[in-house]
Amino acid sequence: MNSKNIIAMKKKLGIFLFFTLWLSMSPLFSIGQIPGDIFTGLKAGNAKLVASYFNENIELVIIDKEMVCSQAQGEQILKDFFTRYKPLDFKITHQGSDDSSYAIGKMQTSNGNFRVYYLIRVKAGKYQIVQLKIDKD
Repeated sequence: MNSKNIIAMKKKLGIFLFFTLWLSMSPLFSIGQIPGDIFTGLKAGNAKLVASYFNENIELVIIDKEMVCSQAQGEQILKDFFTRYKPLDFKITHQGSDDSSYAIGKMQTSNGNFRVYYLIRVKAGKYQIVQLKIDKD
């Protein structure tokens, strides 16, 4: 074998090892990920989509009103909020995970800006929002 063939084989082996390692690590990257539908629903003001991720009992804090309610009640409360404050844009500013995943974002609406925080846990293999806070920014 000449040196060109050896260099080409080393490159191929390096690429193979990189992708093998990357694929074996990819499940680790998905831990703590937040479903994109939640982001999409908040950005579009789609209460039904966001509420589809609500836990059976959700802790809501919306503009100084704190409550624990059912998934259906939470959807209605969020729908009322989106009616009064139509979202124009939503951006995630921070997200992380430990035992649970969370995201913090900024929502621009037709009637002011808000800080949004949500906490997600995985229950029975499904992502569920257990807490949602929307406060004036």
